[in-house]
Amino acid sequence: MPRLPVLLLLLVLSPAAMAWSALGHRLVGDLAQRHVRPGTRSQIQLLLAGERDPTLAGIAQWADDLRYSDTSRFRATSRWHYISMDDGCRYDPPRDCPDGNCVIGAIRAQRSILADASAAPQSRRDALKFLVHLVADAHQPLHAGGHRDKGGNRFQVNLRTDHVPPPFLHERYVDGVLGTNLHAIWDYDVLASAGLGERPYADRLAAAPWPPVAAANANPAVWAGESCRLVDARALYPAAHAMDSRYLIAQRPLAELRIRQAAYRLAALLDDALDH
Repeated sequence: MPRLPVLLLLLVLSPAAMAWSALGHRLVGDLAQRHVRPGTRSQIQLLLAGERDPTLAGIAQWADDLRYSDTSRFRATSRWHYISMDDGCRYDPPRDCPDGNCVIGAIRAQRSILADASAAPQSRRDALKFLVHLVADAHQPLHAGGHRDKGGNRFQVNLRTDHVPPPFLHERYVDGVLGTNLHAIWDYDVLASAGLGERPYADRLAAAPWPPVAAANANPAVWAGESCRLVDARALYPAAHAMDSRYLIAQRPLAELRIRQAAYRLAALLDDALDH
């Protein structure tokens, strides 16, 4: 099957597909790298030596890109990108994270590998790549929502937008209306509605007060629980299945806050793991 139809299928059906957009993940990496301690920054440079873009932003999308570069590994790690809690957003590890196969368990496991100076360099490099991506995923509200619809992938919407979608979605874009789902709206359209490139967007977010409100917590189970509760507390599910830019503009401050909280927590996690 050609790559673009496969990507469309993943976008529509998979809870882990397009977890935030590349923009969202790169923003988390960019902001975190600005705030890690000098010793941590040096360790990051050593671990990423030889990468095409040896920065946290540069590796931020690697865990999703495995679907093309290493399909078997992507399948084996696909459950690491999200968690499905119950309607009350209660975390039950045996039920929600069997064998550590959820975003909470994966963050904890990869953090341990990264912090182990005796581990193989490639294992530590991959752990860093996973952590940059998965910490961001834990902060995307629909990656932990308690609704039984695969994180909004089964909640179909029509988005009226002047922003022409990528070519693989052109068939779903008719007369200015994009047929998509709520998960994809949160992965891509909410942040894209700011109309900013990565660097100016990162600069704007970096200029806001640091640390972000309520960010001082190092427990990934808390981060995922926050995401789950935000789904209903902030009315992420619209009353109707038709929406326009007003929804995107109304929800963008929350998305930006979650990006900034993820960056702060990622920086603190990396400092704890690498700057001994």
